[in-house]
Amino acid sequence: MIEVIRAGSLTTIQDQGRPGYAHLGVPRSGALDAPAMRLANRLVGNPSPAAVLETTLLGCALRFTSPAIVAVTGAPAVVTVDGVRLSGVLEVPAGGVLEVGHASAGVRSYVAVAGGITVDPVLGSRSTDTLSGLGPPPLTDGMTLPVGAPYRDPAWAAHMLPMPHGELLLRVRLGPRDDWVSVTPLFESSYVLSPVSNRVGARLSGTALGRLQDGELPPEGVVLGAVQVPADGQPLIFLADHPTTGGYPVIGVVDDVTPLAQARPGTTVRFRELH
Repeated sequence: MIEVIRAGSLTTIQDQGRPGYAHLGVPRSGALDAPAMRLANRLVGNPSPAAVLETTLLGCALRFTSPAIVAVTGAPAVVTVDGVRLSGVLEVPAGGVLEVGHASAGVRSYVAVAGGITVDPVLGSRSTDTLSGLGPPPLTDGMTLPVGAPYRDPAWAAHMLPMPHGELLLRVRLGPRDDWVSVTPLFESSYVLSPVSNRVGARLSGTALGRLQDGELPPEGVVLGAVQVPADGQPLIFLADHPTTGGYPVIGVVDDVTPLAQARPGTTVRFRELH
């Protein structure tokens, strides 16, 4: 078992999500930075679908009741075991305290434990969905988490993934409602990531995209990476916990939203059209 000593600002349990249920109104959810999650699992010998912890900016602190093998990937942060600064794959003794500090770059760190976090799955996934409330709740101080038996020997070493830096260039394929909005400014100007962004969506601020058609659309399906334009004209890119339908025009879909998982508020975002 793991005892949560310090939960941090928003630490959730995540895995590869629950695809295939959008027709029931259930979004996929899952880790925002899937490559970082998979790397953490590989380091401790877990299969890719094993559940991990996803921290947000402020890290977390955990006490282990039994010896454990742990790896931390994603946003770089100072990691200590019983106050001793360590890196790579970590051996935590019984009763030991692992602390993941504030992210020095990026936003989200991933904590994998050999055996995975084995809370009860919901619709085949252990992911916390912050929009619908499906899955386990976000971590709180004093919560306990079960851990499974190790799968295989840990990898012990791997190349860490680089954090995005500078402006982000996102590739977007237009449609289906790009005829409802003037999309030219989307490709000719830059936008800034808003501090109110979260696991549901990345909100941008910059040149407003003006309406070309009056009226309202009936609710339509929304997918990961959909670029929606609300009434204020500021683009919103849907992320892992997005709703499955929406009524504002969706003017395109970003082909890879992974860089947004580690982008901090104030990051400059530019778009390039895919044909």
